[in-house]
Amino acid sequence: MARGWESKGVEAQQEAAINARSKAQKITAEDMARRAERATLSLARTRALADLQNACAAAHRAMLEQAIADLDKRLAALENPKPQIPNPKSR
Repeated sequence: MARGWESKGVEAQQEAAINARSKAQKITAEDMARRAERATLSLARTRALADLQNACAAAHRAMLEQAIADLDKRLAALENPKPQIPNPKSR
């Protein structure tokens, strides 16, 4: 008798764990793509900063500073996406 109650408790715990996992996994493909792009941009920015520290030529430094500024803009755009307003002329 005790064993039956015990197995029901384990079953309830397993079901609760499955429900918690399914709620946590509801990430859309768009969110996954945004996270992947953010990670890629962050890595590119880190690399550009490291290259900037070692750059000697003024033109190379300027190019890297411009690249870092562009990466910062792109990262900011990912953090604060603009709402897409439908174009009334396209209808």
